[in-house]
Amino acid sequence: MYQKELEALKKAGRFRQREICDDSLIDLASNDYLGLAHNKEQFQKAVKLIEQYDYFAPKSSMLVGGYHPLHQIFENEISILNGFESAITVGSGFLANMALLESLVRKGDFLLIDEEYHASGMVTLPNLSSRYEKFAHNDIVDLRAKIIDIIEKLKPKRLIIAIEGIYSMSGDICAKEIFDIADEFGAILIVDEAHSCGVVSKKFLGVFEHYDIKIKPNHIKMGTLGKAYGSYGAYILGSNHIISFLENRAKPIIYSTAPSLFDIALGLVNMRYIQENSEFLRAEINARQLLVKEILGIELGALILPIWQKNNVDAIKNRDFLKKSGFFVGAIRQPTVKEPILRVILRVGVSLESIKDVILKIKDSKYKSI
Repeated sequence: MYQKELEALKKAGRFRQREICDDSLIDLASNDYLGLAHNKEQFQKAVKLIEQYDYFAPKSSMLVGGYHPLHQIFENEISILNGFESAITVGSGFLANMALLESLVRKGDFLLIDEEYHASGMVTLPNLSSRYEKFAHNDIVDLRAKIIDIIEKLKPKRLIIAIEGIYSMSGDICAKEIFDIADEFGAILIVDEAHSCGVVSKKFLGVFEHYDIKIKPNHIKMGTLGKAYGSYGAYILGSNHIISFLENRAKPIIYSTAPSLFDIALGLVNMRYIQENSEFLRAEINARQLLVKEILGIELGALILPIWQKNNVDAIKNRDFLKKSGFFVGAIRQPTVKEPILRVILRVGVSLESIKDVILKIKDSKYKSI
């Protein structure tokens, strides 16, 4: 029934399909930044933790008996660690962004969202009617101008700004001035830290720590367990009243089965591991960033190395070239990005020798189109 549409995708070089992960390849495509998805010692810690309880599945939504002590323990520890009043766990980062944007933007409010914000946020926009506007990526001048114009024309009850800490495709870090603009105009600031928590700053707490931002009532932070934390699920941090509001209005929280207990247990033990091993992990990250700077002349703020491609055909050729050399990287095409890229993740779980090898292959590849 959709054959013509599928043929059009193939012709444009945008056709996708699932493939079983090839363990013989060196993984430089996944978001397992710290290699914890391969750490069996941590896995066994999570198993022992969950075995202390009488049941191991959440069974229902958090508001209908599915709120487990493990959920609460994780929420308490992560909120204290990050300096927020309260936290709530959510089934995934996608659901967390939907919960935030769909519930917080009420009648009379207005949302300003970075044009490169994750699709999990963008998917909610049609439900907001005309109560939102995108601003140019990481552009504080454009953001300020749009805020002033919106205040003059619409006089919104609340302003909400949504940004990412580290942008998932480009690896850009958000501009610090956006925090100042939010304070200046009394805006609620949502920061999606899915790709910055566990990677950025001394204690691996993301851009709030990186910029030494004092946590305020207008700040909301979202993070995932499915990336640096080596598990699955997500969390939202905010003031007590924000978290209470989400409990009462956010559909993905109210109507979804509570997050997996094992995933929360694994996220909890990995969160503790990251704090206990922060100096070692920071040295590993710095070494990878230094290799990229020395070989390619590119300074990275995180572990995402985007290699821009001329077209989709080149992106696929580059990916396949590296695959034949034993490396698995992502060939990211539209609509995820405007222009195709190779997305190379410099995972701590991969040796420095292999990281250096793939960077040199990228530099010397006859297919490269940087």
